[in-house]
Amino acid sequence: MKKGVDVSSVARTEFALAEVQAIKEAEPEKSFRFYDNRQKYLMFVNTCSEKRVVSERIALELDQIHPRPPAVRVFDAGVGDGTVLARVLRSMHQRYEHLPYYVVGKEISLEDIRLTLEKLPDRFHEHPAMVVVLTNLYYHEAPYLSPSSASAKSRLVWHEVALSGRTAAEYERQINALEPFLAQHWKASVSKNSGNPVYERPVVLVLYLQSCQFLLDQVIPKQGAIVADYDLVIASQPYRARASAEFKAKKVIAPLALALAPGGRLVGIHSCGNDPGLEIIQSVWPGEQPFASDRRDILRETKLAMGHEARQYNFNALTDKQSRFKYVMHTLPNEIDADATSIGTSTMFAAWNNASYVAQIEDERLARAMTDDRYLACTKEILRKHNGLWFWDESYVISRNHKL
Repeated sequence: MKKGVDVSSVARTEFALAEVQAIKEAEPEKSFRFYDNRQKYLMFVNTCSEKRVVSERIALELDQIHPRPPAVRVFDAGVGDGTVLARVLRSMHQRYEHLPYYVVGKEISLEDIRLTLEKLPDRFHEHPAMVVVLTNLYYHEAPYLSPSSASAKSRLVWHEVALSGRTAAEYERQINALEPFLAQHWKASVSKNSGNPVYERPVVLVLYLQSCQFLLDQVIPKQGAIVADYDLVIASQPYRARASAEFKAKKVIAPLALALAPGGRLVGIHSCGNDPGLEIIQSVWPGEQPFASDRRDILRETKLAMGHEARQYNFNALTDKQSRFKYVMHTLPNEIDADATSIGTSTMFAAWNNASYVAQIEDERLARAMTDDRYLACTKEILRKHNGLWFWDESYVISRNHKL
């Protein structure tokens, strides 16, 4: 799309109305929420610096953990496209170059698992003494690599792959060969009750280098005999922003905190608003407040959800200066400064997409808003006002006390 060329208002209106109609006619199981839409997710990931900034925040915790033999143990509670995990693994190699790693990543999306696997050959080449486990299990199951129900346990697909060779190219070919396995087993549907994605069949995929199998004997997980005890749990955007603090705590954060080893640390990260992105949203939907709870609400509810176990943990909301960090949407140099004659249409669409993605606006509401050009005018005005687009995330830490 050429810079400065506007899309036809009529065409956009027709598209928006068709989208609304499609949403209304879709079966509930196929009517995915906005923030599960691949196009919008990938545009956000590839036009914003969030993944890099989040990984830098998580890397700060590496000096605070105290790994014990046989490995540094990390759990990523939603690997997404694998960018954050890959960056954290680089930082881990710098900090713990000679230690074995046990890394578990939870992700229900087949597309995201594919993207994550693409990033692993180079990580294995740099750090061979590593076991990577990917699973689609729920938050309360994934740390233990075991479904909670007897029915799901009987259907569990446990697949172990020992990668041979010495080069990243060889590892890549063997990982690519997993495509038929993933297509067959890594399937999800949408719960009619909650609207959340659920796995059709539980899967655990274990990857390591064959050349390191002897070294990693005590690290490679054995089905039915898993101890959690993670040194670091990454909980970056693991829940819906509009969910209640009680839900976020009970269903996500509390189960993850209980999987920490003594001295282990959970880093929680989520969007918090009060930024130009939210201004765009509120210019179209006045009074919109997509961020239902802050870090203090979640920590309070997590402490309650954990009951007497909470006495073994520290719940640190951090100061605003310590907790909050900014990430930006990338634009061309001088594209939005005072001397620029116009803002490219692609930039305005990207800004609108990113603001509505972070605020988790549903498709049907978006389609209604896009029936005229007002949303683009509002986006352009706020881009001019702030000379770009940026967002705030906030973080918090839950740490488990050392055993006396």
